[in-house]
Amino acid sequence: MGYESTYKKLADFGRNLLSKTSLVDGLPLISKYAKEVIGADRCSIFINDLEKNELWTTLADGVEKIVVPRDRGIVGHTLKAKKPVVANDAYSDPNFLSDVDKETGYSTKNLITAPVFNSKREIIGILQLLNKEGGFDNEDVKFMIFFAHYISGFLELVSLYELEKK
Repeated sequence: MGYESTYKKLADFGRNLLSKTSLVDGLPLISKYAKEVIGADRCSIFINDLEKNELWTTLADGVEKIVVPRDRGIVGHTLKAKKPVVANDAYSDPNFLSDVDKETGYSTKNLITAPVFNSKREIIGILQLLNKEGGFDNEDVKFMIFFAHYISGFLELVSLYELEKK
């Protein structure tokens, strides 16, 4: 895919995302775009819930809701490290929670995560992609950092909006 095509797709994605006013509307769009660009099978966006001390996602293609304690799993490790994590052999990573695969019936081979920061440089979420043929590389890490930054404004705005509605 050429650069022009990539940037055009990103601009189209951005315009489309701006029209969304809730996590429920925006997360599937974010997931679809990230999977297409990277070539991953699944995408999840874990929300950092400080009140409940957990990370949760309602978007894990085909799964209702996954909840992970903030200090567990590769998403918890990403939160603590404050930087992307690549696990090209998920089951050999000591932070990997194989229980989630058992619960969902999905088999994770490899994964990549990146923290999503808000405007105060606090982590509001973790972007995660699963199962890329051949594994994840440094170019994928660069994309994840860029893309996490790109979607951060949307996540921060809709989270604030949804809190005000409560």
